[in-house]
Amino acid sequence: MSHIYLLALGSNQRHHRIGSPRQILDNVPDCLARAGMDVLDVAPILSSAPVGPSLRRYANGAVLVRSDEAPEDMLATLKRIESAHGRDNRGQRWRSRTLDLDIILWSGGNYASSTLTIPHVLFRERPFVTAPASVLAPLWKDPVTNFTLKQLHARLTKPHPLPREHRVVGPLAQSVEQLTFNQ
Repeated sequence: MSHIYLLALGSNQRHHRIGSPRQILDNVPDCLARAGMDVLDVAPILSSAPVGPSLRRYANGAVLVRSDEAPEDMLATLKRIESAHGRDNRGQRWRSRTLDLDIILWSGGNYASSTLTIPHVLFRERPFVTAPASVLAPLWKDPVTNFTLKQLHARLTKPHPLPREHRVVGPLAQSVEQLTFNQ
């Protein structure tokens, strides 16, 4: 049986043979195809601030693939691709890495085991995941929240106004700003 998977891609460490994080992500669709997946669509690569202790910026993207692999087998395939790109899973979480491949959603809805949870537990909190994902599949619904990827991304990136008690309005506003920023 064939499944559709939405995969998130990330890299913030140069690979000695492939090159920059952006070049690594450009290489991923070919790796997925060689692993037997049909690459359906690839999102543009974006740059994002690091999460955790790493200081290097990330290149992030997303890919839609079709595969006959069940989720656990897909995870194993992705781990092999990460390893082939020099990914070392030992040590500190969220450190620099040559390649990070995550299953975000799949056409089977929810999935949970001791090693894998779909939808990815943290994807709703990460604009660097929702931005490229919403480009590829804006109407794909998160089976947990029932929001589309487009809606989830909008909720993360929508500006939030200050609470009313913090807003300064009227002629005093300009002088308050001058006092605050001219010191």
